[in-house]
Amino acid sequence: MSTARFPVVYGESEGTSPKTILCYNHYDVQPAEPLDLWDSDPFDPEVRDGKIFGRGVGDDKGHIICRLAAIDALRTVTGGMPCGVKFLIEGEEEIGSGSLDAFIAENTEMLKADGCLWEFGGVDYDGRPQIFAGMRGDLYVELRVKTANRDAHSGLGGSQFPNAAWRLTWALSTFKDQNERILIPGWYDDVREASARDMELLEALPDEEERLRTTYGLSGFLLGATGLELKRRALFEPTCTISGLSSGYQGPGSKTVLPAEAMAKVDFRLVPNQRASDLLARLKQHLADQGFGDIELIQHCGYDAARVDPDDPFVKLVADTGWDVYDRPAVISPTSGGSGPMDSFVRHLGIPVANVGIGYPDTGAHAPNENVRLADFAHAIKQNARVFLRMGELGQS
Repeated sequence: MSTARFPVVYGESEGTSPKTILCYNHYDVQPAEPLDLWDSDPFDPEVRDGKIFGRGVGDDKGHIICRLAAIDALRTVTGGMPCGVKFLIEGEEEIGSGSLDAFIAENTEMLKADGCLWEFGGVDYDGRPQIFAGMRGDLYVELRVKTANRDAHSGLGGSQFPNAAWRLTWALSTFKDQNERILIPGWYDDVREASARDMELLEALPDEEERLRTTYGLSGFLLGATGLELKRRALFEPTCTISGLSSGYQGPGSKTVLPAEAMAKVDFRLVPNQRASDLLARLKQHLADQGFGDIELIQHCGYDAARVDPDDPFVKLVADTGWDVYDRPAVISPTSGGSGPMDSFVRHLGIPVANVGIGYPDTGAHAPNENVRLADFAHAIKQNARVFLRMGELGQS
């Protein structure tokens, strides 16, 4: 995991009621590369076609500005805030939130609140606001193999020298089989299966299979999954994804070379009740048992999965405000396919978490031409303001 330490920014404002909402966001962003795929400067936001383009406009700086705009609007109209608001904005979310868990554990009284608005959110393909009652965990590692001090001519080394690319490939092949089953011993020991309520929520989620196939140019889904089983796999099945591979010559034409080094980045998505620290130990032991103990293993990220009661009154309050803005019900998912430090908030602070946001399915977070629609930005300002108002009303009752 990254050893970088970036400041946590904290601020708070009192309200006219004793109720308080904690807002979690992050100010760091993903690298903008590949730069040649951007249609405009990623760090000089540009408005065109009803959208604003730039790195971080959707993930996550736009959400910060959206909430500040809601607070400014409420103060302008009412002269104050209907509830207390606390902001916790970190700078390590995109590299694993390495400092955040300890910060929250050491400042539970300062961060005490009645509910937490999470850093993301938005609408689905049909314009319905989305709420995610949890997040999957993530264990992100890098594997490095070095078999010589320099590359060799493949005619010289092909039958004499160890090949770093092959060694890495053989190691990776022990991680998962062709039926998507992770082969690392004990990987599924702590998995908590989807509950009856989880399956009920999954059943109510919209069918987006055709849109996903069209958007990503797919002929089908893994293992031929469809319907409710596809939804279940998307959120409640542990994953092992090779996210990057590098070794040898990758330029145009041919170069008969035997690579001395190879690298892979692997992303494991975790489900309740898996713990990243336990699984990292299992992964290290697996590599050693398979004869790959010489492979260097670097951890870049380690989040545990988090769950929130989808029927919590705060989640319902946030969902109800969606009617006021979008004139349609919110879609509540039992968890998000993505990962983040939500477990630290649930575990240390014991508060419910929900989300209001500015995203939409083609936001392109982490990708070139990241964008948000200005209409969604305006809608999210209105919904944030309504969440603050409703929380204030609860404090007066």
